Amino acid sequence: MELISWDDFAKVELRVGRILSVEEFAAARTPSYVLQVDFGEEIGVRKSSARITTLYKPDDLIGKSVVAVVNLPKRQIGPLMSECLVTGFQTSDGGVALCVPDREVVPGSRLF
Repeated sequence: MELISWDDFAKVELRVGRILSVEEFAAARTPSYVLQVDFGEEIGVRKSSARITTLYKPDDLIGKSVVAVVNLPKRQIGPLMSECLVTGFQTSDGGVALCVPDREVVPGSRLF
């Protein structure tokens, strides 16, 4: 494991967002959803592709708070331009469990 400096870590903008909508990402090679995530007034709504179909159904995700990196460059994923990276952890069965706050947090709040 490579160590990074505190200054490097401070550059990463991990923010809380609330999922507004979820659509099947039919063009993705791996089953995925397209998420619209609201990060509050300062950042706004951003799109992301998420490979979370194993553990989550679309209706379970609406209104859910998630942690995402919001200061990465946009990334083309098939026909989608992803605007943030929603974070999660791989489970023992290969699914992805979302990284979520365990209390209500205002959208746009920064992890520190």
